[in-house]
Amino acid sequence: MAGRSADEITGSVLLGLAVIVAVASVFAKAAERLRQPGVMGEIVAGIALGPSLLGLLPGHLTERLFPLDARPFLQVLAQLGLVLFMFGVGHRMDLTQLRGAGRQVLAVSLGSFALPFALGFGLATALYPWLADGGRQAPAERLIPALFLGTAMSITAFPVLARILHQRGMAQERTGSVSLACAAVQDVLAWSVLAAVVVAADAGSPASLLRMIGGLLVLAVGLRYVVRPLLGQFLAPGRPWSGSVPAALAVLVSGTLVCAWATTALGLHAVFGAFAFGMAVPRGAVDDQLAQVTRQIEQTSLLLLPTFFVVTGLSVRFGELGPRELAVGVCVLMAACAGKLLGAAVPARLTGAAPRQALTLGILLNARGLTELVILGVGLDRGLIGARMFTIMVIMALVTTFMTGPLLALVRRDTPAAVTTARV
Repeated sequence: MAGRSADEITGSVLLGLAVIVAVASVFAKAAERLRQPGVMGEIVAGIALGPSLLGLLPGHLTERLFPLDARPFLQVLAQLGLVLFMFGVGHRMDLTQLRGAGRQVLAVSLGSFALPFALGFGLATALYPWLADGGRQAPAERLIPALFLGTAMSITAFPVLARILHQRGMAQERTGSVSLACAAVQDVLAWSVLAAVVVAADAGSPASLLRMIGGLLVLAVGLRYVVRPLLGQFLAPGRPWSGSVPAALAVLVSGTLVCAWATTALGLHAVFGAFAFGMAVPRGAVDDQLAQVTRQIEQTSLLLLPTFFVVTGLSVRFGELGPRELAVGVCVLMAACAGKLLGAAVPARLTGAAPRQALTLGILLNARGLTELVILGVGLDRGLIGARMFTIMVIMALVTTFMTGPLLALVRRDTPAAVTTARV
């Protein structure tokens, strides 16, 4: 297909998008009927359209739907959806809710981050040949992949967790609030560590590392002390453009894309810039005056995100996992679950939570979902993990998220709403 015309490639992209949107919608509805977040159905749809399921059928259907010369364009659309999604994640990251949250949030956050991180680091050290797939082989270079896997194991999917709490009527309970606060702390820790790992991995020399760190500092300071005040003035009531949805939409989308480009130019992934810009946007100004602007951005990202799941699914190959890889997968899953459950439940008990509350916190924080796929995509792009380990980690992300609902139903079967009494 190397000699196809631009019109033929465009047709393939359009057909692929049509299939992606339709299949993702069906899978999302099926997931919701199973009391799972709809995004989990979309993730499964992306994997199903790849070589792990559709590609096993006769006729090379995956290659026909997503030919090689069309995939770069699908990748651009996937990255656009991902960047807009990360803007929303950053904008919803309300760090003020952590003020005065108390020792329980701090203890549970650190415990449920540190223990999975340590277990992931240990697994990466022990299972390095599977992790690298023949990539970085020098012993001195094993530190960066090990740090990456530890970070990937310690993440909690903040957006998916919020949906789970909403679906199960736990959003207003103290346990739900504590879990969201802990997930917020962990997201900040995980993205900070991930940024440091990627910087260290991509910087070829001390000089380039210093330039990258310097660029990040300039970007962070500029967003905090220049962009944020300017956005506050632009969106403030009384301005000529106050209340203008098109103007605000143009400014926020353009700012997101520029920051995503900036971190890409620095050698990092685009998600870091989008996330940072989302955090820089004044929450009150947008939420009070132009709530529909962020809603439109979120709706656009949700429309494009299934493309990201398909692009991710094209790298997932269940058929390449043999007995040894399955054994590695079992170890990864056990470490991931034990790290989150023990890392959250033990500190929660030590800070006054009842046994059932503590276990509920561990179950909630074990959900990884979409955020995990984003981090794994960064690691795969940077060569920090190979294809086999990527597939194993995707399976872990799916299992830990899907098991959240059934485990909550089992643990809270006889528990009325809002029973938590621990002080936070």
